[in-house]
Amino acid sequence: MHRSRPINTVFLVVVLVLGLSTRRLPELWPPVIQAYGGDTLWALFVYLGIGWVFVRWSPNRVALVALSFSVLIELSQLYHAPWIDQIRATTLGALILGHGFLWSDLACYAVGVGMGWVMEGGPLRREGANAA
Repeated sequence: MHRSRPINTVFLVVVLVLGLSTRRLPELWPPVIQAYGGDTLWALFVYLGIGWVFVRWSPNRVALVALSFSVLIELSQLYHAPWIDQIRATTLGALILGHGFLWSDLACYAVGVGMGWVMEGGPLRREGANAA
């Protein structure tokens, strides 16, 4: 497996714009997308970002790391200390770390990572000797 960084970059930008639009322009989206679209697209962005960095990783490995990262970020929202809450109070900190734990976010992350995995043909690929 070898991903194209230029193509992945385009996907990253598109997903970023769509994800931000669910928060900044919610009136453009139906209620279900307003509620869950941002978190789903966030996880897809994480999947694409990891694939961008590790272009030779298999879709399975990227999915495992992306889902693990997403779940850890969500679990970190159970921890509140002044220093991390100050980071979460910034726009970038809120986008990356979120604010409060929600079980529904875990489902959104699974869907978002699953979307990336399916887009890359994960279900159709067999892990081979070169699937780093």
